[in-house]
Formats: sequence, structure tokens, C-alpha cells
Amino acid sequence: MSRMRFGIFLPPHHVPVGQDPTYSMQRDTELVQRLDAMGFDEAWFGEHHSCGVELINDPILFIAHCAQVTKHIRLGTGVVSLPYHNPFLVADRMVQLDHMTRGRAMLGVGPGALATDALMLGIDPKDTRAALETDVEVLMHLLTSDEPISIETDRYKLVEARLQLDCYSDPHFEVATAAIVSPSGPRLVGRHGLGMISIGATMSEAGFDALALHWDVVEETAQQHGTTPSRDGWRLVGPMHIADTRDQAIKDVAYGIDAWFDYLQHTASAPQLSVQGRSTKERIDFVIESGMGVIGTVDDAIEQIERLQEQSRGGFGAYLMFAHNWAPWEETLHHYHLFANHVAPRFRGTTKRLLANEAWTRSVRDPLAERQWAAINAFTEKHAAERAARGATTGA
Repeated sequence: MSRMRFGIFLPPHHVPVGQDPTYSMQRDTELVQRLDAMGFDEAWFGEHHSCGVELINDPILFIAHCAQVTKHIRLGTGVVSLPYHNPFLVADRMVQLDHMTRGRAMLGVGPGALATDALMLGIDPKDTRAALETDVEVLMHLLTSDEPISIETDRYKLVEARLQLDCYSDPHFEVATAAIVSPSGPRLVGRHGLGMISIGATMSEAGFDALALHWDVVEETAQQHGTTPSRDGWRLVGPMHIADTRDQAIKDVAYGIDAWFDYLQHTASAPQLSVQGRSTKERIDFVIESGMGVIGTVDDAIEQIERLQEQSRGGFGAYLMFAHNWAPWEETLHHYHLFANHVAPRFRGTTKRLLANEAWTRSVRDPLAERQWAAINAFTEKHAAERAARGATTGA
């Protein structure tokens, strides 16, 4: 396994509804810029068309914008709802984006989280997972084969279709699929050797319990199709807010957690992301006590990631924080600062030599200090003796 990576999964959730959309998108952009400066590895953006809260309609377009104002962070679609699109056009646009970002763009695909989105497009939500399997097959053929493809579904038709551009990335940009509770995502991962984004990793007991099962499905399907998926491409998603103390974290999230819960409980048609509680206290307690997320300190965040490592039975490549706007802007930025400075290094292993070096220098400090003082005193005495000798000579 490579060093663990860290980032955010940004739907985004701008609650309560009615906030200025232009400013909301600007804040999302500024957040990605801050995360880039803090050393986060990835940011993923959703595609949504209804409910009035998740404002990014086209994550590919948003990535093209963010790529121009960031330097290092990789940017992914989290996710493109592939059954809503012609997979040829998605592949074609992503290849262009791969060049424009010099390989920093990633494609996450899924069946679509909001049933109201599918409803407006005349798609029955019960059909989207089967449609996704077909569409990923077409997408990966276009990316990996020079042979043209012809196919006709009830949503699109392709005739001898082929891409005109090679990818910038070798052999192509990373492709990942969403997984919540059902095995549909893990089956695609195993079949095509994709990455996997476990969006509901902690959002419900079923999601947490499904973690190890998901990878079992991946390995079983991979064996059937001769692919070699890597745990490095497995990303777990969960909400967090940390502060200097747990009391401060609880105070911070009281700002916006009610609106977020209300959205999931009464507006978003995504029952797989279920939350419980009616009052602010009940909702905060639910996050903490259910293990769904973290409202606490650096130590609580570390404990949560260690818990997920154990539950995954073999580890995963990246942890993405589910961005939620529970806290005011400044407190949100402080949360990410604490995570970048104190949580991420614990799992990246980038402070091992610093800590070892400090421990070694502490162990030799006292005897070295004595020798330093001895050297200083000796030189001082030597200097005094030389001055005295010069004075005696001058006086003579």
C-alpha cells in the first residue's frame, strides 16, 4: 500500500436552501484552493440537478475552473451520473480535461443519487444500476481499445464510435465508481479494475458493515474477469468536524447541522444516506454515538480512521471527508488546518523521522550540553589568558 491520501467529497451541501448561488460556488472554489495549499491530495465534486442545495450541475466544468486556480490537488467527478449521459460524450470531454489539467482530473461515475434527477430525465431509478453497467462497459472500451463500438440502448445510439484524442495520462485518467450499500459498484470495480468511492462508508450501520463485503465482491468479480484492482484506488468517505476541544467542535457544528439533517431527512430522495434525530443535541449525539462521523478532536479523527482501517480488513488508499457546512467558514477552515497538520501525517508516515530525531536529540542533550559548556568555558579561559599575556608583553 502507498501512503494514505486525504481529501474531500464535496456534493456540495449549501444549506439552508436560499443562499446566494454565485457566492456559494465561489466559496467552494476557495475551499479547494485552501486545501491545495494545505497539502490535501484530492477533491471530488458531485452532479445534481434538483433539491436546490447541491449546486454543481456539471462537475467536469467545475474541475476545469478549479484546475486554473490550484497547483497540485487532483480533482475528480464525485460522481458523474453516467446513466443521464451518452458515455461517448463523457469520455470525450474527460480526455480533453485530462490534457487541460495535465493529468490531475479523475472520473468518478455512479447511477445517480437523487431520484428526482432521474425523474426529470424520464429515467426510472430502479433501472439506473443496470444502465450504469452497460455505460461503464462502453466507456472503458472507448478508453482502452482502438476498435470502434456500435451500440443502441433506449437512451442513446453509437455507430462505429471511437475517440479522436489519446489521453494525456498513461494509459488513461483514473476511473472510479461509487459504492454505498449495494454490490453494484464493487462489481464494476472488479470487472474493469476501477477505483471505488465508498460514499456511505460510515453514513449508516449497513454502510460500515458493508466495507469488508464490498472488497470481497471486488476480488471475486476481478478473479472472474482477470483484472487486478488495487486497494490504493479505494476511497472511504465520512463526515468530520474537529476543533481544539470536543466542546468547541460541538459548539461549532450547532451552527449548521440542523439544516443538513433536515435536508437529508425531508428533501433529498437518497434513503441510503439516512440520519436520525430531531433536535440539535439528538443529531450531534447521533453522529458521535453511531460512529457515522466525528465531532471532536484530532484524536477522535485518528481513532475513526483507524477504526475504518480495521473494518476494511486490509486497508484502503484514501480517506475523503464528506464536506457539509456544519460550522461557520472560519471554523471550517480551522478544522481542515487541524486535520492537515495533525491527522494526515499520522497515516502518511511523514513525521516518523522528525519524531525519531527529536527523541534521539533529547536522549543525548544533557551530556552534549555539558560538553558544550566545557568547550565554551575552555575557550573563554583561553581568550582571557591570551589577553593577559598580551597585556604583560605590552607592559614590559
